[in-house]
Amino acid sequence: MRVLGVDPGLTRCGVGVVEGAAGRPLTMVGVGVVRTPADADLGHRLVAVEQGIEQWLDEHRPQYVAVERVFSQHNVRTVMGTAQASAVAILCASRRGIPVALHTPSEVKAAVTGSGRADKAQVGAMVTRLLRLASPPKPADAADALALAICHIWRAPAQNRLQQAVTLHASRAPRTPHASKGRTT
Repeated sequence: MRVLGVDPGLTRCGVGVVEGAAGRPLTMVGVGVVRTPADADLGHRLVAVEQGIEQWLDEHRPQYVAVERVFSQHNVRTVMGTAQASAVAILCASRRGIPVALHTPSEVKAAVTGSGRADKAQVGAMVTRLLRLASPPKPADAADALALAICHIWRAPAQNRLQQAVTLHASRAPRTPHASKGRTT
């Protein structure tokens, strides 16, 4: 499985591609950051993020895209930029028919470090160890993107089995006729 992880942001959008399967050694295929100038017009920044993500999709051809789920922070301006960059990543993948998964920061931290409260240094250290890298990817946005991809590789099989079970259960459930409302026979 090849996954593009996206740590969304308008100034620095982390991107990282990991290949592998749950229970097997993982390989980093690529890592980087799509950058936009903070003083540029919002529209131009979003176009730059889109072009950067499209370039990663063209170059690495992932089967899945894992994006960090935007969560509420105190700084509304930061949340808005993160949400906008997240939407661009989702749009780019969806336009190509690539399935997108959203993972919360605590989900990713728990998957990679064992603790949903891990700090950036702990995430970077575990990403380095899991991918057998010489040093942690810099900046932290790049390491976070790799962590998102790792999280998805490890969680996707279980999520798929769960979804299949739900679908199977729903297809076997007895169907009950709906009583008509307001009608007498």
